[in-house]
Amino acid sequence: MKYLLSALAGLVMTAPAAADPMLSDFDYPWPVERHALVSQGHALEMAYLDVTPEQANGETVVLLHGKNFCAATWEVTMQALLDAGYRVVAPDQIGFCKSSKPQGYQYGLHTLAANTHGLLEALGVDDPVIMGHSMGGMLAARYALQYPDTTGALVLLNPIGLEDWRAKGVPNVTVDELYEGQLKTTRDGIKAYQQSTYYVGEWKDRYDRWVDMLWSMYQGEGGRITAWHQALTADMVFNQPVVHEFPDIAVPTLLLIGEKDNTALGKGRASEAVQAELGNYETLARETEQAIPDARLVTFPDLGHSPHIEAPERFQDELLAGLETVLAE
Repeated sequence: MKYLLSALAGLVMTAPAAADPMLSDFDYPWPVERHALVSQGHALEMAYLDVTPEQANGETVVLLHGKNFCAATWEVTMQALLDAGYRVVAPDQIGFCKSSKPQGYQYGLHTLAANTHGLLEALGVDDPVIMGHSMGGMLAARYALQYPDTTGALVLLNPIGLEDWRAKGVPNVTVDELYEGQLKTTRDGIKAYQQSTYYVGEWKDRYDRWVDMLWSMYQGEGGRITAWHQALTADMVFNQPVVHEFPDIAVPTLLLIGEKDNTALGKGRASEAVQAELGNYETLARETEQAIPDARLVTFPDLGHSPHIEAPERFQDELLAGLETVLAE
């Protein structure tokens, strides 16, 4: 393991531009800024977007990306929020996309929440709406639990972790096994997974941009860095459930759920009987609404894991209406 980490550290310095785990070859829709922080003894940089609307309404929405996503994936949602008067902050979490990928980092949702809180303090953001998608939804829930007095409202967009996969019978695996699996990533595999889970079997040419964004970080020897951090964060997500603490969330919450989603981490490791019980978002959405006090549920019966990409106009209408409701509470 020591040799592997040393090799990975070397790759950070020598990876060619064509195999770029830092995503420097992918343009974001607004200028990327960088927040310096020290975490676990590492001097790190957190990439983020901070965009101010022409006519501000005084509210800020913080957008937290998923595990297979980046801040740039929010571009259409960001524009809709800006047009409605919201300031928008969208970070790349440490270990992802354009942010630092430190050697030997111990990932935790509580740590990523603390990193994000530090960024917002540095930007002077008070009582924001914390909105998360996919893994970012788990992180947003953890953030609201960790910082209830400085969270204005919570928005969860098809969050993963609405069930405890390990408790339901999905076997655990080591980080080394997860890493070996990540090394087998291909562009075709990324596209096939997104098509079946994110877009309910459909495909549109505009989705290719997000496949290429993710795939670009896996290519060549530099892709080993991405694979390693993806393995570490997969272990974090699987072993740090938030679902059991949903009743403790103390801020107004908006749930936006595509019911055709079937995401369940590690599903392929489970028995067929267990697999059949996992990732039922139609049921999970309603269970979550009941578990979180003061939660409001909006469902998209025909959409999958990424409603904001699959049907952006419908999603934006519900998001903006929902924000007015939760912010008025």
